[in-house]
Amino acid sequence: METSQPSRPSKDTGKDRRRAEVAHPSIGDWETCAADPQYRAAVLDLLGALAYGELSAFERLAEDAKLAPTLEDKAALAGMAAAEFQHYQQLHDRLVETGADPTEAMQPFAEPLEAFHRMTAPADWPESLVKAYVGDSIANDFYREVAARLDDDTRSLVLRVMSDTGHTQFAIEKVRQAIEAEPRVAGRLALWGRRLMGEALSQAQRVVAERDALSNLLIGGVEVRGFDLVEVGKMFNRITEAHTKRMAALGLAS
Repeated sequence: METSQPSRPSKDTGKDRRRAEVAHPSIGDWETCAADPQYRAAVLDLLGALAYGELSAFERLAEDAKLAPTLEDKAALAGMAAAEFQHYQQLHDRLVETGADPTEAMQPFAEPLEAFHRMTAPADWPESLVKAYVGDSIANDFYREVAARLDDDTRSLVLRVMSDTGHTQFAIEKVRQAIEAEPRVAGRLALWGRRLMGEALSQAQRVVAERDALSNLLIGGVEVRGFDLVEVGKMFNRITEAHTKRMAALGLAS
């Protein structure tokens, strides 16, 4: 089975974050925007979801290290796990600064994320790499989309913790190596990527549906930066298109 060899995406060096900040002009700082109770509740939900996601990413990378075939790979994953924990700590500290309890803020998002991980437990090393790459990238795309509707302070934090920990290029190289060594694995990994995409979108929709403030941040009224259902549909289309490009970068069909 032949696989495509498209050009590799560049690592996030902060340029994406700067472009996002230029593309979405200032809407005010946290103190000003948080005077709206609905907006404050939505941001605390968002930070809680992000914090639990980063904590979960730390745990998952540490667990994935057990599947790593070499000591070099184990060390690489350990470094990425440490970076994820640093992101979690930034979010934890920000929640404390706002007067929120980080544990309470994260709690509503624990079960949906754990459900996603239960339903998408990787069977081997290549599957774990595809899951980390695809799953994290979908989440990052979603949060970057939401960041466009946030106050300056919160947007800056969200974009900062969404920066690449090095897993992107690592996963691409290792998955390509696995396909080169055993071309038959490409078909299985392509199916795995589709399953991950479906489960990730399903859980994201579930969370948004269950959290009114977060839902209003995406589709609500005037105080929620003008998002509507049409725009939400476009947002998910952009996320799906980005997923297709990432699968191609792995040498896999989406």
